[in-house]
Amino acid sequence: QGQLVESGGGLVQPGGSLRLSCTASGITFSSYWMYWVRQAPGKAREMVATISAGGGTIHGNAVKGRFTISRDNGINTLYLQMDSLKPEDTALYYCAAGSGILEAPYDRADYWGQGTQVTVSS
Repeated sequence: QGQLVESGGGLVQPGGSLRLSCTASGITFSSYWMYWVRQAPGKAREMVATISAGGGTIHGNAVKGRFTISRDNGINTLYLQMDSLKPEDTALYYCAAGSGILEAPYDRADYWGQGTQVTVSS
């Protein structure tokens, strides 16, 4: 049974940085496209970033230039480096595994983590 476990969330001041990690087990990690999806209270899920099995990346317009998705297939881990954080980045951040480009509401992902909370506030 595949499992994804996120870590690295927390409280940070505006302009600060965080790095989220997502460790996978029970799946052939290198074969999966991986995603970071966030959801703020009362709002729909939002695709933050996507990385293909081959390492190609797509970042959402809201985070482009500030966030960077990456992966280390040797240790089955996905990362999201978040810089220049803004209050509007406050959300529960999930990692997910699937295949290809996901369309909203992103239900086609094969596996989901439990989420890690990111709060940006002074």
